[in-house]
Amino acid sequence: MSEKKTIGVFLGSVREGRFGEVVANWVMEKAHNREGFEYTLLDLREFDVPHLVATVPPGAANKQYEDPAVTRWSQAVDACDGYIFVTPEYNHSVPGTMKNAVDSLGAEWRGKPVAFVGYGADSAIRAVEHWRVIVANFSMFDIRNQVALSIFDDVKDGAFAPRDVKVESLETVLGDIEQQLS
Repeated sequence: MSEKKTIGVFLGSVREGRFGEVVANWVMEKAHNREGFEYTLLDLREFDVPHLVATVPPGAANKQYEDPAVTRWSQAVDACDGYIFVTPEYNHSVPGTMKNAVDSLGAEWRGKPVAFVGYGADSAIRAVEHWRVIVANFSMFDIRNQVALSIFDDVKDGAFAPRDVKVESLETVLGDIEQQLS
């Protein structure tokens, strides 16, 4: 492999006091210095993606968007060769702001691999399953292995403390997505 591939770690929660920030930073820390790959944080909060109201459907927009915030989001997403979605589970599904950000684009996602690190009361299993259906529409290759973090079992004394099995799961996920890009 001659040039480094870029994997975007997509932090999808924009809530105040979000647990996802700690999780995304953990993913970035574990991914740091992996040979042949560069990981970049795509923090949705930093992009202020508006509600999808464009007259041209994103799939037909040819990466030309009416809103400058969407254009900036498009450029950041398009610069990545694959993704790790760090997703909470809200009401047994995906967070609306994260879904809107995905829906606001089209070709930028097409055909790229995606892995999932989910967190929530029930480890975000349902949210990740919903994401798998959603990303299939973009012909994305979803990595089978995932990291499922519990806000109860992976937190000790108020601090994020992933169990050893979750650390191993993340190593597997990182290896799987890197293999898809090699």
